[in-house]
Amino acid sequence: MRNFDLENSEHKLKSTLQTRHIVMLSLGGAIGSGLFLGSGQTISAAGPSVLLSYVLAGLMLFVVMFGVGRMVLDQDVHESGISGIIKPYVGEHMAHFTDWVYWATWMAVLIAEEAGVSTFLAMLIPGVPLWVFALLVAVLGTAINLYSVRAFAETEYWLAFVKVAVIILLIVLGAYLLIINDAHLGFTAHEVQKVSDSVAPSFAPNGFKGFLSSLLIVIFSFGGSELVAVTVAETEDPKTALPKAIRGVLVRIISFYVIPIFLFLQLLPWSEVSNPDAPSPFATIFTKVGIPYADKIILIVIVIAIFSAVNSAIYATSRSLYSRMEGSRSKIGQQLSVLNKNQVPVRAILVSSGILFVGVILSAIFGDNFWHFVAGSISFTITIVWIMLLVAAVLMYFKRKNSGHLFLKIVTLLVLLVLIFVLITQVFSNSWTLSIFALIICLLSYFSYRKPK
Repeated sequence: MRNFDLENSEHKLKSTLQTRHIVMLSLGGAIGSGLFLGSGQTISAAGPSVLLSYVLAGLMLFVVMFGVGRMVLDQDVHESGISGIIKPYVGEHMAHFTDWVYWATWMAVLIAEEAGVSTFLAMLIPGVPLWVFALLVAVLGTAINLYSVRAFAETEYWLAFVKVAVIILLIVLGAYLLIINDAHLGFTAHEVQKVSDSVAPSFAPNGFKGFLSSLLIVIFSFGGSELVAVTVAETEDPKTALPKAIRGVLVRIISFYVIPIFLFLQLLPWSEVSNPDAPSPFATIFTKVGIPYADKIILIVIVIAIFSAVNSAIYATSRSLYSRMEGSRSKIGQQLSVLNKNQVPVRAILVSSGILFVGVILSAIFGDNFWHFVAGSISFTITIVWIMLLVAAVLMYFKRKNSGHLFLKIVTLLVLLVLIFVLITQVFSNSWTLSIFALIICLLSYFSYRKPK
């Protein structure tokens, strides 16, 4: 006899996400460990020109998400997954390809972020084996997503709230220090001048190569913002919620990335800002102003940011898998597209989150080395997804006469060309093993398509 929980009269995902959830999801998606932990790395690569990297990447993200918003408004019926948005414009085959590439990307991110959470939790609570933390993350993330989409949304809402609160605190403290002219946080004028003489950073001390390296890092750190496109089938009023979330993308990038990076450059000596091995700039500033246990506080925020990525990755992978299996005539497809009484794709979630439990075993075997092994994930596949979203938007602009004016078409085409250049650069800058691995995933995603009978 079949389990009652796996029966549901409505074979569709339930539209329960509210506008506040979508806005905060888009906000949380753009704020990850890359800001709290990796901002020093981007500054080291590009110097002050990193500000331009964040603005340029933010503009590209805005153009991508603006296209997503226009496609949502153009459709009366909203299907699940990214494929549901782009299928009317690029066709079933390329929509299938995009969904599987997106699924594979998030699966890789899922196991990498689990390793990251475990590593940072071990710093907070020494002496506990990494695999214990990995198991805790796997169980907690799976349970939240299995319960209901509302549980996932509420969890992400408050995780994003914590991240935003820390950034706002930094901005307030930084602005106060600048107003009272306490730049460089207690470093003497002689020390500051000595640093300036020895380093003498220009706007782009490492030239175009350094700027491009930082741009690649920033684009990957913005990966996850497109998650709002996956939520379209589970949003109460997608034609209101998604455009509202998208309209504020550029403002959020400037508020939560550009302003903090500007403050780091103003308040810290160049040697301390540009040192990739230095603590998080957030921790440095909070420590300098006398906030007790600042390093521990930022470590907790980093854990929250990475767990947020794990939580979102389970959602993204399960919905992408569900969208591929929905309506399938195969036995496996029918099993994976089953919804429970809360209209949650439980089996798709279990299959997708199952990689976390593989991560538990690998953490037990490899320990600290596991984090370094998986950290070099296939980052450029996010760029492929952005490119596909833009291709779909461009096709819509030209097919629907009233969907976009000439300037919008030109800007979208320019961003598309820039992203193609970025993708080529990412392929050649990554190790050949990762590039080949990603190529195999892309080929499998493309050739696995079977035309519906």
